[in-house]
Amino acid sequence: MLRYVSLKLGRALIVVWGAFTASFILLYLLPTSPIELLFPPDERATIDPQAFAQMERAYGFDEPEWRQYLDRLLAALRGDFGTSVSTDQPVVDAIGDALPKTVVLAAAALVVAVLFALAVAWVATYLRSAWLRNLIASVPPLLVSFPSFLLGLIIIKIFSFQLGWFPPISSQGWKGLVLPAVALAIPVSGPIAQLLLRNFHTEYASPYVLTAYSKGLRKGAVINTEVLRNASLPALTQGGIIVGELLAGAVITETIFSRAGIGRLTEQAVRAQDVPIVQGIVMFVALCFVTVNFLVDISYPLIDPRLRAVPERGVTT
Repeated sequence: MLRYVSLKLGRALIVVWGAFTASFILLYLLPTSPIELLFPPDERATIDPQAFAQMERAYGFDEPEWRQYLDRLLAALRGDFGTSVSTDQPVVDAIGDALPKTVVLAAAALVVAVLFALAVAWVATYLRSAWLRNLIASVPPLLVSFPSFLLGLIIIKIFSFQLGWFPPISSQGWKGLVLPAVALAIPVSGPIAQLLLRNFHTEYASPYVLTAYSKGLRKGAVINTEVLRNASLPALTQGGIIVGELLAGAVITETIFSRAGIGRLTEQAVRAQDVPIVQGIVMFVALCFVTVNFLVDISYPLIDPRLRAVPERGVTT
């Protein structure tokens, strides 16, 4: 088990290092300086050369590329991702200020998405009518293909402007959380529901289901006690993908609903071409992705005892 955990941890560190290197190459090795990008194109020719050189020196942009890479890599290992070029705020502080509201939004959206996906899979398995099962099974692909920004606008139009149930723009209270959470949850629930539908169908055809029926259990009880547990376990492998979708969807959702958070900070940093903030957010997303995948990987042998013996036989899981 120790070897298994060490292998997964090593892979996670390689992914984080790769994300840092790729983001540095894409953001810091641009033909123009990040300081120059702060000014409109028609004003760049009038910038005082001495002031420009002083600003580049303050942010370390005057150093050779290899030196910038090593300095920023060593600083990142200490948890220092530099200072925002546009606000002069430390990147870690900017992300820390925006993080709590995004965590609340993502957690609420994840709960809604999982409950909806479970409901779709459960109902599709319970129904006897083939055409109803096929109709419900066609819902998840539709949710995946529906544009997030259009979904958010439709939700605001119906539930805010027409019905007046929830505020269209609000970051305070539970009412301001409902519409953004639903808008973020619907696209995320599609892949989860698709996976659960396949797993429910496979598990329901297993021999142990017949054994459960022979004990006198009803169909609903069989699904709840036997099928649900075994069908939900493989869904853990989607943990990292789901986190990535939540963070990516938060950019659109928080922008549409004018809600402060990591997504809104990303949109503002990209629009202002604030390179340190963008790289800090890229690293934050990468850390979230590898952390969730690492926890999923090490929890699998704990949840399913059959996997604990696999590393002992020299097989990598």
